[in-house]
Amino acid sequence: MQRKSDKILLDINNPTFQNGWMALEKTEGHRVLDTLKKIQQLTWDQVYRERGLNWEKISSITPPPGIPAVYSIRITLSSRALVYREGSYMRFLFVSQNHDGTYGKK
Repeated sequence: MQRKSDKILLDINNPTFQNGWMALEKTEGHRVLDTLKKIQQLTWDQVYRERGLNWEKISSITPPPGIPAVYSIRITLSSRALVYREGSYMRFLFVSQNHDGTYGKK
């Protein structure tokens, strides 16, 4: 049974996310790592309320098959990540310094 107090588990194994992360400038990549460490210390309830992460459902893109909804989070001051929740896991799909890219806009 999932409890609100359970800590978040991260899945950063998606190759698209990893490629985007590795393409960031070195200092920006380190900031992503700092945010990932911070997220691991939070509960889901805290993530939803954390103003710095700005958890936001994205309606402008169709989620991949089997995923009910995707969300954008502010992973650094200039980068956003596309994620979804699956049980205790926050699964990362994509990271970009281009905010429009995260929202599915051109």
